[in-house]
Amino acid sequence: MAALPIGNANLEEALTPRLAVVEERLRDAVAQSDRLADATSRHLVDAGGKRLRPMLVLLTAQLGEGARPEVLDAAVVCELTHLATLYHDDVMDSAPTRRGAPAAHEVWGNSVAILTGDLLFARASVVVAGLGPEAVRLQATTFERLCIGQLHETVGPAEGEDPVAHYVQVLADKTGSLVATSARFGAMFGGCGPSVVRQVTEYGELAGVAFQLADDVLDIRSDTEVSGKTPGTDLREGVATMPVLLLRKRVAAGVGADVTQEEHAADVALLADIDGDLSSDEALASVVERLRAHVVVDQTAALAHEWSAKAKAAIAALPEGEVKDALLSFADALVARAA
Repeated sequence: MAALPIGNANLEEALTPRLAVVEERLRDAVAQSDRLADATSRHLVDAGGKRLRPMLVLLTAQLGEGARPEVLDAAVVCELTHLATLYHDDVMDSAPTRRGAPAAHEVWGNSVAILTGDLLFARASVVVAGLGPEAVRLQATTFERLCIGQLHETVGPAEGEDPVAHYVQVLADKTGSLVATSARFGAMFGGCGPSVVRQVTEYGELAGVAFQLADDVLDIRSDTEVSGKTPGTDLREGVATMPVLLLRKRVAAGVGADVTQEEHAADVALLADIDGDLSSDEALASVVERLRAHVVVDQTAALAHEWSAKAKAAIAALPEGEVKDALLSFADALVARAA
């Protein structure tokens, strides 16, 4: 197992075997008696992943008693919920790969992939029911935000609404909400007090937005071997991520102190190509190559670091110690990929 992104050998030694237990329970949770359901449910679990959400559950639990049995179940709930959303997201985005493997809909078709996501949500509900009514309520509220975020991403901003602000709220709902719940569950079931639970919940939401902004950079600048996804997938599917939104804003502003006539003309041409036909690999590769060198991607990376800094500020009042330091390192690691 790779080193955990928390920068503390003692904590890594304590958390690594617990994360291994979570992985085992996760595989047990997705097992199905039906042969097809078992194969589809295991597809993304077997593909691996960073397991950032269960890792955060285990880490925030260290602010309390840490090793309570409920903490492990809470970690499984968060990862099951996350995996379920991936099946649905890949269908909606027509993503060809996920975590270096063919997306489920590419193997079994859209309907099977969607139903598999539903199955995993059901399994998450079974596990969370054992954690009590408050956990059920929180998981349901998180699920609602995940759906609202996807809905708002699908329909786009309302007339007169700032597209950048709209997109940030989408990220908070689609990604930040579940990261926040992961941090909250860890602290709750680790036996922490209300103040600690409140701080880590805010931290998780802000860190989740930072993480997704970093992903927007990776969608353009990383290779498939690094991200597990085809570069430019969001562009091809017409998903307006932060770099594209910033490019639109830059084009709308026109020539100015920071943009020459030549740069503006190049921006207009790039945006026209982004809005054009990207179905061919050649057209997509051309757009990705030009975006990779564009300032809007650097600006997106800077925004990711700003949100990471906000996350770290949210836990400023936590007691000093190795767990707080690890949470700070965790926030840095979420956006280091976008450097």
